[in-house]
Amino acid sequence: QVQLVESGGGLVQAGGSLRLSCAASLPSFSSYSMAWFRQAPGKEYDFVADISWTGINTHYADSVKGRFTISRDNPKSTLYLEMNRLKPEDTAVYYCAARGGVTETEHTKYEYWGQGTQVTVSS
Repeated sequence: QVQLVESGGGLVQAGGSLRLSCAASLPSFSSYSMAWFRQAPGKEYDFVADISWTGINTHYADSVKGRFTISRDNPKSTLYLEMNRLKPEDTAVYYCAARGGVTETEHTKYEYWGQGTQVTVSS
């Protein structure tokens, strides 16, 4: 059974930090490209960051570059998103996603999704 489960969301003041985790049950975690997307109320899915199979290559949306760090622990089948210097505009439901190919920034290219975790940043 393929399953992605996010955790670590919550309420934080502007300037604070959170670390999101995504525990993945996949046939072979290391063979999947992984990504984080987010969706604010009334908005479409926005790309946040992605990471290649081995974790060597990463990409970030301009809005989070320099503040967020994506990483993965393949032996633990876990994806992470370290979020620093959070802003109110970072408020959204954050989703973990996986695909059996190279990384993509378009959410429709990803096969598997978690249920999301809410991040709320107050000013």
